[in-house]
Amino acid sequence: MIEKIFKAYDVRALYPDPLNEDDAWKVGYATAELLKQENDGPGKVVVSRDHRPAAPSMAGALISGIRAAGMDVVDIGKCDTSVQYFAIPHLGAVGGVQCTASHNPIDYIGFKISRAEAKPIGMGSGLEAIRDMAQQLEDGGDACPEPRGGLESHDIWDAYAEHIKGFLQPKLAKPIKLFVDCSNGMGTTLLEKVFNGIENLQVIAVNDTYTDQWAHEPNPLVAENMVPTQQGVREHGCDLGACFDGDADRCMLVDDQGELCGCDHLTALLAETFVKMHPGGPIVYDLRSSKAVEETITALGVKPVRSKVGHVNIKQALRDSDGSFGGELSGHFYFKDNSFADSGAILLAVALGMLGSTDAKLSALIAPFRKYPQSGEQNFTCDDKDAVLESLKQDFGGGADLVDELDGVTIDCWSGQGAALPGGWWFNVRASNTEPLLRLNAEAKDAATLQALLAELTPRLGTPAVGH
Repeated sequence: MIEKIFKAYDVRALYPDPLNEDDAWKVGYATAELLKQENDGPGKVVVSRDHRPAAPSMAGALISGIRAAGMDVVDIGKCDTSVQYFAIPHLGAVGGVQCTASHNPIDYIGFKISRAEAKPIGMGSGLEAIRDMAQQLEDGGDACPEPRGGLESHDIWDAYAEHIKGFLQPKLAKPIKLFVDCSNGMGTTLLEKVFNGIENLQVIAVNDTYTDQWAHEPNPLVAENMVPTQQGVREHGCDLGACFDGDADRCMLVDDQGELCGCDHLTALLAETFVKMHPGGPIVYDLRSSKAVEETITALGVKPVRSKVGHVNIKQALRDSDGSFGGELSGHFYFKDNSFADSGAILLAVALGMLGSTDAKLSALIAPFRKYPQSGEQNFTCDDKDAVLESLKQDFGGGADLVDELDGVTIDCWSGQGAALPGGWWFNVRASNTEPLLRLNAEAKDAATLQALLAELTPRLGTPAVGH
């Protein structure tokens, strides 16, 4: 059963079946053993949790497992996942675990695991070792050892708030009206501890109480979940809208017209800010991003770095390149000055600082980057994913020079001639790791070219998947 709870980037499943306190203990023990091996002995592990009903008992069982392996635990309590990433280096810990299921329904729970310096642990970078050790514990069936490591509590919020506000530069020189949807999640405490009381910032918040009955799914990638933020911005005449996901490490923005800001467009817009912070530092972007991102970064005189999708991959690409900033279509944004980790709070602080230092509206600032028509991510049910991907290379590539397999299959005919139709377009198709799905993202220089591309491409991918 234990293998069912391990995913590509974390541990996550329904509570209490298949993921319960017994599993949490095993995950804690196995995590501690891995960190001990990597650090040549015991050290401190930071543990935190989100607001879910199962989180207190699951975090408690995890802590018992970590301590049973002889590691000390610093419990920083209920907080957003990005606090965890800050706390690991701030407290000199060798790793950390956040008990959360992010944007999943409230009856899910899980663990996001990091090593020293908030480096992520996923499949291929240590999570498989934790899984295997946990499986051995399950197969052995021995009694759980008693806790040997120490346990202390620590309130990290003052230090974290100071860290986040350091990105709000310059200080707001004019009044800004901000609308925030906390999604009944950890954005609630984040807003209270960090953003309330900032001079010249008026905050209007909804869904800012903890409840077992969420007003909507805490996933800002789903368009309908952004509607309250869009309506709130328009109704209250706000300069900016923000919606957090369940554990508040992701933040999606809405401009002053109530229009969604694509995360690739935001990456392009904010690139100049980070070039000024770290001159010459590369900027990393999700390979599904608009061509406007690569064009903008190049024009700023720094290196654009394409990355595979997923927070583990983008964090690694940012660290390997010593980049200043990275953006992903999912709403994750990554920062060199945040241990190369993601933070919804930092994204919001940087956006506020930018708006507070200009007379321009966000809609006007982001408009130049919304210049190419995009398909958005579309999902298709497909029983033979590998065969379809191979056929796309043959039918659309028109030669190996046009095919890129960094993550799935990308065919780039932006400046060239494709095999199936004229150029001025690109697309990426990725296979889901867990479902019989293909995921499509496409872009073209004009709407007619995009329509022609999709008409030629989508019938080959399978049946449109509803609800994905």
